[in-house]
Amino acid sequence: MAMGSLSDADDDFNPEINTTPLVDVMLVLLIIFIITIPVMNHSVNIDLPRATNRPDLLKPENINLDIDAQGSVYWNSAPVTADQLQVRIAAAAQKTPQPELHLRAERTTQYEKVAQVMAAAQSGGLGKIGFVTEPQPK
Repeated sequence: MAMGSLSDADDDFNPEINTTPLVDVMLVLLIIFIITIPVMNHSVNIDLPRATNRPDLLKPENINLDIDAQGSVYWNSAPVTADQLQVRIAAAAQKTPQPELHLRAERTTQYEKVAQVMAAAQSGGLGKIGFVTEPQPK
Protein backbone atom coordinates (compact mmCIF):
# COMPACT_ATOMS: atom_id res chain seq x y z
CA MET A 1 0.00 0.00 0.00
CA ALA A 2 1.39 3.36 -1.00
CA MET A 3 1.36 6.33 1.31
CA GLY A 4 0.17 9.36 -0.59
CA SER A 5 -3.06 10.75 -1.83
CA LEU A 6 -6.18 8.71 -1.56
CA SER A 7 -6.95 8.99 -5.24
CA ASP A 8 -4.69 8.92 -8.21
CA ALA A 9 -6.72 11.38 -10.33
CA ASP A 10 -5.13 14.68 -11.38
CA ASP A 11 -8.44 16.57 -11.11
CA ASP A 12 -8.38 16.69 -7.35
CA PHE A 13 -8.43 19.91 -5.37
CA ASN A 14 -4.98 21.43 -4.78
CA PRO A 15 -4.86 23.22 -1.39
CA GLU A 16 -1.82 25.37 -2.28
CA ILE A 17 -2.37 29.15 -2.72
CA ASN A 18 -1.52 30.52 -6.11
CA THR A 19 0.53 33.69 -5.38
CA THR A 20 1.15 34.74 -8.98
CA PRO A 21 -1.89 37.11 -9.24
CA LEU A 22 -1.03 38.58 -5.84
CA VAL A 23 2.52 39.32 -7.00
CA ASP A 24 1.19 40.89 -10.20
CA VAL A 25 -1.13 43.21 -8.29
CA MET A 26 1.64 44.19 -5.88
CA LEU A 27 4.00 45.01 -8.77
CA VAL A 28 1.37 47.18 -10.44
CA LEU A 29 0.73 49.06 -7.16
CA LEU A 30 4.46 49.52 -6.66
CA ILE A 31 4.82 51.05 -10.13
CA ILE A 32 1.85 53.37 -9.50
CA PHE A 33 3.35 54.58 -6.22
CA ILE A 34 6.77 55.08 -7.80
CA ILE A 35 5.19 57.29 -10.47
CA THR A 36 2.85 59.32 -8.23
CA ILE A 37 5.05 60.07 -5.19
CA PRO A 38 7.45 62.45 -7.00
CA VAL A 39 4.46 64.34 -8.36
CA MET A 40 3.11 64.84 -4.84
CA ASN A 41 6.44 66.20 -3.59
CA HIS A 42 6.54 69.04 -6.12
CA SER A 43 4.79 71.85 -4.34
CA VAL A 44 4.88 75.63 -4.22
CA ASN A 45 6.15 77.15 -1.00
CA ILE A 46 4.04 80.07 0.19
CA ASP A 47 4.95 82.33 3.07
CA LEU A 48 1.68 82.78 4.94
CA PRO A 49 1.30 85.44 7.61
CA ARG A 50 1.52 84.28 11.17
CA ALA A 51 -1.63 84.68 13.23
CA THR A 52 -1.37 86.17 16.67
CA ASN A 53 -3.93 86.11 19.41
CA ARG A 54 -2.74 89.16 21.31
CA PRO A 55 -5.57 91.58 22.04
CA ASP A 56 -5.06 95.25 21.32
CA LEU A 57 -3.93 96.78 24.56
CA LEU A 58 -4.84 100.38 23.79
CA LYS A 59 -8.18 101.12 22.26
CA PRO A 60 -8.68 104.67 21.09
CA GLU A 61 -11.29 106.64 22.92
CA ASN A 62 -14.35 107.96 21.16
CA ILE A 63 -15.20 111.64 21.17
CA ASN A 64 -18.92 112.24 20.83
CA LEU A 65 -19.52 115.54 19.07
CA ASP A 66 -23.20 116.50 18.97
CA ILE A 67 -24.71 119.32 16.92
CA ASP A 68 -28.27 120.33 17.68
CA ALA A 69 -30.79 122.03 15.38
CA GLN A 70 -29.71 125.54 16.45
CA GLY A 71 -26.05 124.79 15.59
CA SER A 72 -24.74 124.43 19.15
CA VAL A 73 -21.82 122.01 19.47
CA TYR A 74 -21.43 119.59 22.40
CA TRP A 75 -18.14 117.81 23.17
CA ASN A 76 -19.04 114.61 25.10
CA SER A 77 -22.36 116.27 26.15
CA ALA A 78 -20.63 119.49 27.32
CA PRO A 79 -21.33 122.65 25.30
CA VAL A 80 -18.28 124.21 23.62
CA THR A 81 -17.64 127.33 21.55
CA ALA A 82 -15.82 127.37 18.21
CA ASP A 83 -12.52 128.41 19.87
CA GLN A 84 -12.79 125.74 22.55
CA LEU A 85 -13.57 123.19 19.83
CA GLN A 86 -10.34 124.04 17.97
CA VAL A 87 -8.29 123.70 21.16
CA ARG A 88 -9.88 120.37 22.12
CA ILE A 89 -9.46 118.94 18.60
CA ALA A 90 -5.78 119.94 18.55
CA ALA A 91 -5.25 118.33 21.97
CA ALA A 92 -7.06 115.15 20.91
CA ALA A 93 -5.01 114.91 17.70
CA GLN A 94 -1.79 114.76 19.76
CA LYS A 95 -2.90 111.66 21.71
CA THR A 96 -1.61 108.19 20.86
CA PRO A 97 -3.59 106.29 19.64
CA GLN A 98 -5.60 109.03 18.03
CA PRO A 99 -9.25 109.07 19.16
CA GLU A 100 -12.16 108.69 16.81
CA LEU A 101 -14.59 111.56 16.37
CA HIS A 102 -18.25 110.45 16.30
CA LEU A 103 -20.28 113.25 14.77
CA ARG A 104 -23.98 113.25 15.56
CA ALA A 105 -26.27 115.91 14.13
CA GLU A 106 -30.02 116.32 14.23
CA ARG A 107 -32.01 116.11 11.02
CA THR A 108 -32.83 119.81 10.97
CA THR A 109 -29.22 120.94 11.51
CA GLN A 110 -27.91 123.09 8.69
CA TYR A 111 -25.27 121.38 6.58
CA GLU A 112 -23.06 124.47 6.84
CA LYS A 113 -22.54 123.88 10.58
CA VAL A 114 -21.70 120.20 10.01
CA ALA A 115 -19.21 121.18 7.27
CA GLN A 116 -17.58 123.73 9.61
CA VAL A 117 -17.10 121.10 12.32
CA MET A 118 -15.67 118.64 9.79
CA ALA A 119 -13.26 121.29 8.48
CA ALA A 120 -12.18 122.11 12.05
CA ALA A 121 -11.50 118.42 12.73
CA GLN A 122 -9.49 118.07 9.52
CA SER A 123 -7.45 121.20 10.09
CA GLY A 124 -6.88 120.18 13.72
CA GLY A 125 -5.36 116.87 12.66
CA LEU A 126 -8.05 114.33 13.48
CA GLY A 127 -8.10 111.66 10.79
CA LYS A 128 -10.97 109.42 11.88
CA ILE A 129 -14.47 110.86 11.70
CA GLY A 130 -17.57 108.72 11.98
CA PHE A 131 -21.16 109.80 11.43
CA VAL A 132 -23.92 108.67 13.78
CA THR A 133 -27.19 108.79 11.88
CA GLU A 134 -29.78 108.61 14.66
CA PRO A 135 -29.53 111.10 17.52
CA GLN A 136 -30.09 109.75 20.99
CA PRO A 137 -32.88 111.32 23.04
CA LYS A 138 -31.67 113.72 25.70
